[in-house]
Amino acid sequence: MRDWPKIVAIGGGTGLSTLLRGLKNYPVHLSAVVTMTDNGQSSGRISRSAGTLPPGDVRKCLTALATDETLLSELFEYRFKNVRGLNGHSLGNLLLLALTDITGNFEKAIEATSRILSVKGRVLPSSLEPANIIGHLKNGHTALGETEIPVMGHRYGLSSISLMPEKIKANPAAIDMICQADLVVIGPGSFYTSLIPNLLIKEIRKAVEDCSVKKVFIVNSSTERGETENFTVENHVEELNKYVSVKDFSAIIVNDNIVSKNGNREGLLGHIKNITTDADTIMGVPVIATDVINEQRPLFHDPKKLASVIFTLLSEPEKLAIKKADKVEVV
Repeated sequence: MRDWPKIVAIGGGTGLSTLLRGLKNYPVHLSAVVTMTDNGQSSGRISRSAGTLPPGDVRKCLTALATDETLLSELFEYRFKNVRGLNGHSLGNLLLLALTDITGNFEKAIEATSRILSVKGRVLPSSLEPANIIGHLKNGHTALGETEIPVMGHRYGLSSISLMPEKIKANPAAIDMICQADLVVIGPGSFYTSLIPNLLIKEIRKAVEDCSVKKVFIVNSSTERGETENFTVENHVEELNKYVSVKDFSAIIVNDNIVSKNGNREGLLGHIKNITTDADTIMGVPVIATDVINEQRPLFHDPKKLASVIFTLLSEPEKLAIKKADKVEVV
């Protein structure tokens, strides 16, 4: 077990938990570096009222890494309905809040929850300081936080994001994990509100760029309402390069199973659809194109398919075809 390769996944929300859910079944030392800028629903309400870090993205990753995702994990993800004062709150978020109070800080609360759920791996906040995301819109105005950014981004177009406060310190444990890794994975996840906030922290960005580790970018399998509605795969990589240099990345993983060609309208925030590319390389980085989507939810990744590609890339890269012309099959 001591010789297992070390994988660090950077992101947040549903995308990161999907990747972790698949990778936990492989012989790897797994760590997640999680964004701490969630300001919506239960997580945002707890953070504002209790003055703590938002627990939602951490909760999702802990649940995904649980050794046995049965009743206890379902309980952790349970949301209260029709209970005054608790409506919309996740029980896991409330437990993290309680454990923060009992143990004295958020890091110890995560460690305690990890023991309760018997998680495989570590979950590390990218920063231990409170922060929010500012979306800079194409009309010159701004949007605040991950709940407002997709709405205003759809309406006016999103040009970039920044943190408020701008300079926050990285979690030292996260930096150590990144630099000790055999593989660092960025994505999948909401591009501007889950992935990029981690890379806006100077020490995180420098660790990814400067530490001698293999790096991979997983492009989202579909566009996203209010954030990347009209993006191509190439747009994703070019935009990522604005926040962290991709020149030393080993691969870009892209889905090539197009199911939702014409887009799927959900709510009022625009059409989303599967995307792929015919490029062999993007910005000099080899493209690995293969089927990594969930057949039941084709706009999202499949944990098992995605983890298989990642582990094969790390352990037996010769088994993966790099060129799009050759159908990638992972054995």
